Amino acid sequence: MDTTFGLSVGQVVMSKAGRDKGRIFLILDIIDDSYVSIVDGKYRKLENPKRKKIKHLIVYKDVIEEFKEKVEKGIDMNDAFVRRILEPYRKDF
Repeated sequence: MDTTFGLSVGQVVMSKAGRDKGRIFLILDIIDDSYVSIVDGKYRKLENPKRKKIKHLIVYKDVIEEFKEKVEKGIDMNDAFVRRILEPYRKDF
């Protein structure tokens, strides 16, 4: 059973199931042992994050500390900031 143990806010993930298969996201919030909220700044914006099961995600080791700090401190961010952070991870040009 997949759990959120070892996951962190700001961690880079890729969807491996669903309509968003192959897209890169950041973890915005850890909901419970099986679910997280993810955003990408384009299709899933900060005001409407996607609730996703952990078992449907490929988890990268990279944690974006700048994003994590802003979420934890409650500092306002915009979707352009999220898109800029995820740019190096995107495959589609």
